[in-house]
Amino acid sequence: MDKRLLIVEDDPGLQSQMRWCFNDSIEVMVASDRESALTSLRRFEPQVVTLDLGLPPDPGGAREGFILLEDIIRLAPNTKVVVVTGREDRENAVRAIGMGASDFYQKPLDPDILTFVVNRAFRLAELEKENRELVLNRNGTSIKGIVAASPQMISLCRMVEKVAPADVTTLIMGETGTGKELLARAIHDLSHRAGSTFAAINCAAIPENLLESELFGFEKGAFTGATQSKKGKIEMANGGTLFLDEIGDMPMPLQAKLLRFLQERVIDRVGSVNPVEVDVRVVCATHRDVEQLVASGEFREDLYYRISEITLEVPAVRERDGDAIVIAQSLLKTLSRQLERPQLGFADDAIQAIQCYGWPGNVREMINKIKRATIMAEGKRVTAKDLQLRSEQVAHDGNVLNLRQVREEAERGAINHALQTSNYNMAQAARLLGITRPTLYNLTDKYKIETSPAVSGA
Repeated sequence: MDKRLLIVEDDPGLQSQMRWCFNDSIEVMVASDRESALTSLRRFEPQVVTLDLGLPPDPGGAREGFILLEDIIRLAPNTKVVVVTGREDRENAVRAIGMGASDFYQKPLDPDILTFVVNRAFRLAELEKENRELVLNRNGTSIKGIVAASPQMISLCRMVEKVAPADVTTLIMGETGTGKELLARAIHDLSHRAGSTFAAINCAAIPENLLESELFGFEKGAFTGATQSKKGKIEMANGGTLFLDEIGDMPMPLQAKLLRFLQERVIDRVGSVNPVEVDVRVVCATHRDVEQLVASGEFREDLYYRISEITLEVPAVRERDGDAIVIAQSLLKTLSRQLERPQLGFADDAIQAIQCYGWPGNVREMINKIKRATIMAEGKRVTAKDLQLRSEQVAHDGNVLNLRQVREEAERGAINHALQTSNYNMAQAARLLGITRPTLYNLTDKYKIETSPAVSGA
């Protein structure tokens, strides 16, 4: 992790001595009073703070230092505070530890001891961060692979978290490239079946004469070439989750057989007369309008009701307020690292084009365009031309808008959603947006966005 240390010390001489104790691997900020310390705390989010309790306007006492300690613990509870005290001031050191400081250091300055204590605090902060991330993933409060800050997607992710523990058949509907399989995997990962198999099959990608045997399996000799028995996808997923992608393209004869399985939870392998019981959760997905397919006689109505005990509708990228640039930033960060061009960023015309383009292919199209742009870009900025987009392109609904206004409104909306989603944790919000914390602070200043929830009595 990038190590950031805030030294809170009102003595300029000690400030200089303490700063020079640390090498270039640690970014050091200095503050001399409570107000400047809180500003640095918000802007740079240091993992460790060294805090001299004797600060102005009461440098001879500890009152101001204790007030600042309370502020730090309230505003940045994960930050490790090392309290600096005088040699005869052990009582205040003990009090500070009781209030939440992680360690203390006694003057006079000893560079080796100070470096040891601060590095120990950095290590503790890193271990706690790793533990929080493990707990976060285990609790399923974030969905792997889904990058979003829009209220539409945040609401959908909350629905997935609620649906996953309930063992119900789920239908995911949405345009091609919107991430339906990612949501299906999330439902599996957040359920009690997470330790078992997740088996996926695309009903539109397999010829009709092979799809039945792929789903239900077959016995030896069932047809020419069946030299041995084979389990189908349904049986292979026993105890886990079966994902039927593009269920709207399933042939009518197989729909009847799938309906029987969903009703009775038994399957018949091709060429077998012995039913096999299977315990599996079924998640389906389609980009087609199933109700229209039912009306036209292409899809069984009884099967539709059976697979849609819960229906999740995934919005297209163009329908997600502010998500296009958030997703693009995340993709560029990942792809540029994979393709060994980690310093790449978007030029202004690229940001404008991303926000105005309709993205008919959704995230899948975005991945393709950004991967190509990462390879083709000259210098450190990806342009609209690299993305094969026109910077003057208007919004997908045909309305001509001021591009600066579009960008600002999208950025403001994305930042607000990211802050609300992360409960105003600036580090987490910056990760959601794919930007650095200092950049996020610059943007919140620019748009006059509050970086903490409103509290009464402030």
